[in-house]
Amino acid sequence: MTTSIKRIGILTGGGDCPGLNAAIRGIGKAALFQYGIDVIGIRDGYQGLIENRVQPLGNNELSGILTRGGTILGTNNRCAPDRYYSGDDKDGNPIFVDAVDRCMATIEEHEIDVLFVIGGDGTFSCTKPLIEAGLKCIGIPKTIDNDIYGTELTIGFTSALRIGTMALDRLHSTGNSHHRVMVCELMGRNAGWLTLASGLASGSDVILIPEIPFDIDKICAFVEERRSGESGFSIIACAEGARSNDGNQVVSEFDPTSPDPIRLGGIAAQVAYEIEQKTNIQSRTTSLGHIQRGGEPAATDRVLATTFATSALDLAMSGAFNQMVVMDEGHIRSQDILDAADKQRLVSPDHRLINAARAVRTCFGD
Repeated sequence: MTTSIKRIGILTGGGDCPGLNAAIRGIGKAALFQYGIDVIGIRDGYQGLIENRVQPLGNNELSGILTRGGTILGTNNRCAPDRYYSGDDKDGNPIFVDAVDRCMATIEEHEIDVLFVIGGDGTFSCTKPLIEAGLKCIGIPKTIDNDIYGTELTIGFTSALRIGTMALDRLHSTGNSHHRVMVCELMGRNAGWLTLASGLASGSDVILIPEIPFDIDKICAFVEERRSGESGFSIIACAEGARSNDGNQVVSEFDPTSPDPIRLGGIAAQVAYEIEQKTNIQSRTTSLGHIQRGGEPAATDRVLATTFATSALDLAMSGAFNQMVVMDEGHIRSQDILDAADKQRLVSPDHRLINAARAVRTCFGD
């Protein structure tokens, strides 16, 4: 069945990542040239939808963006349609208002038939009140964390993996020269996919991920053993959400105005400090931070984004609304967009990548 769609909207929500522009281009060009559909871009995620900030996307706007990092539409991870920050009260507490009606007014004014949402679990959860208000949505999964429920791969992950691996590779030579422990902190929130894959690809000696709580004394014993042997140095890939066996994560910031208020960070510095105190081995910390989210997308992300985008458009044209595209055992399929709302796909302790790392004597601190 082919449905009648005359105009679509596209927004990017949450944190940026390489491959967003490739997805925008894929949806837009397929809509324009394959189906003759008008395309509207929503500026800065849901904030632009609430504030009625849109722009037409034609061939000129969509050309030359495949290789560009970031998003030409801008994005926002502090705004939800039913929880729009409108300022503070007299006591300094944030005030939130329901802005779903404003979102729908923008949709109606610009005669948008379907909204394509490129985002993660938080962005997808924000579609719920819009769908209940009658909006048709299609989701495309993106995040460097690779933690969206229902899909084994997300836009941005392989680009961030390339950067994480390169950074850890470079730490080998300086760690070796000074016989130090080098601890590198990578993003990922509560999921260890990025750190696990980067650590495995770089041959890191220790990998610390949120799903496997670590014992600092076991890590110290491991690096001391390496120091006394021929290696003399150790590389530790540490996820920002990694936690010791007391269960506590290190929080760098709390933003009460954001739907996702907790900002993780600082665990690598804590691990390095404790190792140095307990072993007297010099330890240094590197935090990659937003370097992992910037720059041009890897070829794999360009291909994935284009394939996801065109498949998402095909979903809409077949009348399958309020769905998202996913990668399942190498095949692109679809699932209900709300299946991924406020959920995370975490690393199983017996995952094949964990088993492979253990087989080559990688320490997880457990």
